[in-house]
Amino acid sequence: MKALLDTAGRKTDRAFLVGIDLKSGQTVEVRDSLDELAELASTAGAVVVGDGTQKLERPNPSTFIGAGKAAEWAAQCKEQAVDTVIFDDELTAAQARNLEEIFGTKVLDRTGLILDIFARRARTREGKLQVELAQLEYILPRLTRFWTHLSRQRGSTGSIGGEGESQLEADRRRTQERITKIREELNQVRRQRTTQRAGRQRHQWPLASIVGYTNAGKSTLLNALTGAGVLAEDKLFATLDPTTRRLRLPTNQNVLLSDTVGFIRKLPHDLVESFKATLEEVIEADLLIHVVDASHPQAHQQIEAVNAVLAELGAADKPTLMVFNKVDREVGASVSARLIQEFPNAVGISARMGTGLKELMAELGVMLRPVRELVRLAIPHDQAPLIARLHAVAQVLETDYKGASAKFLAQVPPHIVHEFKAFIVEEATKPAKKKRALKKLRAES
Repeated sequence: MKALLDTAGRKTDRAFLVGIDLKSGQTVEVRDSLDELAELASTAGAVVVGDGTQKLERPNPSTFIGAGKAAEWAAQCKEQAVDTVIFDDELTAAQARNLEEIFGTKVLDRTGLILDIFARRARTREGKLQVELAQLEYILPRLTRFWTHLSRQRGSTGSIGGEGESQLEADRRRTQERITKIREELNQVRRQRTTQRAGRQRHQWPLASIVGYTNAGKSTLLNALTGAGVLAEDKLFATLDPTTRRLRLPTNQNVLLSDTVGFIRKLPHDLVESFKATLEEVIEADLLIHVVDASHPQAHQQIEAVNAVLAELGAADKPTLMVFNKVDREVGASVSARLIQEFPNAVGISARMGTGLKELMAELGVMLRPVRELVRLAIPHDQAPLIARLHAVAQVLETDYKGASAKFLAQVPPHIVHEFKAFIVEEATKPAKKKRALKKLRAES
């Protein structure tokens, strides 16, 4: 069983890619999807030597593609010494088994390839557990593919005991037991995260979670804003394990900034389920920072793919700040300008070059503003320590030092409003006043 799961140790040298173009219509062009599959294959260490597509009404139930086309490509793969054929869609166990017999090589589907990459990338114990769970969920219904000798054994007591259990049944039982154990361990991880989250909430710091398509620049942005030192490479799924760092905004507000695993089209459902413990940071976030690679030709489709995963997580209605990255590239700058027109308060940046980060920080301050209370205070001049405290923890919008008391209009975190309660002359919480204050703040930024 261990050998079935050790995907990270397997090396793919030469790969041939296969996709189908459904006549019923697809939201993503098959060519674009195959190009992305080629990137995934390269990330897994493969050299793509060719690809092929076939137009079909629907996938063939036994071989996914047509039997004639499968035989044609099998001969081509034999000539090119291909050792792995990768399909752009998920295959059933029967389809994979039949295709391996036709091609005479290892056959993977898109889900299996993504799981292989995740197995290579996982570094922490939590990440490895989540990947192993997804692998086991993927393998469980496909175990018959790995066994062609399923003759039953006799019971240990001879004819009295009847038939023994097959190797397949034994593997299924062990797989299910391991799945149960991993789920218990991940539940413990969830409880630990809940405890950590409760500790953070005592500070009343909002949580902003960075989401986006894989390789959009999420880790680079986290590093640029917080100096986190997270691995950032120009590869798909360069980082899997979540990282949370504190960010202090120009508004004197502390924000917890969390990086998450990247999303992708056709992201396996089992993988989303397995990474629920990690993706809880997205579910619990006060604000989502949706990072988009503005230089990518399929930027719109990538936005839709991320939104689909967010909907699956139950986070589709979260307040979201759209951030269009890589504007240092000429195409990125032009696409970003158009996209910013579509999304209110969107920001164009280059996380690598540092362009637009000031505007991003200002917009974060504005969007997270509602968690603070807008108050007007009058503090006597002899209360200098309290005035200093106000400037340290609040965003002071207006000041007037004339008269016996210094007067302030400030946004104060709710959990420390009590420190200034004796000097509050007006709680400026009426919608019109808040709207004017926020408009003024955005204009100043």
